[in-house]
Amino acid sequence: MDKQILLDLVTKTMPFGKYKGRLLCDIPEHYLVWMHGKGFPDGKLGLWLHTLYEIRLNGLESILYELKEMHKKRPI
Repeated sequence: MDKQILLDLVTKTMPFGKYKGRLLCDIPEHYLVWMHGKGFPDGKLGLWLHTLYEIRLNGLESILYELKEMHKKRPI
């Protein structure tokens, strides 16, 4: 797993749609499941969303929670 991808998930925001402006790590699971069925977009956004989907699928959200809290205390 590329560390930068995890950092991006807690610092980048969704650029479009219903969750525009929301941190990627805060996008609801049901939306990720819907996007998985529809197909993730190309490029970095697709990689980030697919990674987030896999993290949620495997119950690893605590990794993102810890990174998000660290970033709040000391921006990376």
